[in-house]
Amino acid sequence: MQKIIAQIAQEIRIQERQVLAAVELLDGGATVPFIARYRKEVTGGLDDTQLRELEFRLGYLRELEDRRQAVLKAIDEQGKLTDALRLAIAQAPTKQELEDIYQPFKLKRRTKGQIAREAGIEPLADRLFADPTLDPLAEAVAFTRPPEVLDDGKPGADFSTPHAVLDGVRDILSERWAEDAALVQNLREWLWSEGLLKSSLVAGKNENDPEV
Repeated sequence: MQKIIAQIAQEIRIQERQVLAAVELLDGGATVPFIARYRKEVTGGLDDTQLRELEFRLGYLRELEDRRQAVLKAIDEQGKLTDALRLAIAQAPTKQELEDIYQPFKLKRRTKGQIAREAGIEPLADRLFADPTLDPLAEAVAFTRPPEVLDDGKPGADFSTPHAVLDGVRDILSERWAEDAALVQNLREWLWSEGLLKSSLVAGKNENDPEV
């Protein structure tokens, strides 16, 4: 809790004792308007705007900390919690970045990438990614295999052609990139800074109508 108080004080540029006083009042059931009007002497003069920002950040950071502990526990129970991973989780500043780190460890249904890995296609994915000069179709021939037949007689994974094998390569690589927290964060920042939002008039709508 002390860490949260210190962070809020730094963000809003007030003293930690002011944050602590406001948190105690909020936790006691007092509302922001009440505190701003009747408890200025307790909070050191915090106004309505500062208190609303404080209340929002308090809720967010508490939820972030609760989620942080849940993620640590979930990964630890899988036996995959390393010192580096523990540090990355501890330093994640937002819920989104925390979820990006946790993404590879989430229990999920059998994916196309997982099916391709089980079929032994991952070495090809690594080879093609490492050397763009290789001919993908030619390299994929060695990884073809007869279509899988499931125990119930239904058809399973089919990597019987080079093109099907390369679909598996794409599934493996796309899942790998989607679970790379640093890459995802960089892409998100790039999209926010470089992305463009475009809107166009729906057919049949009158552009002079204020509601449109």
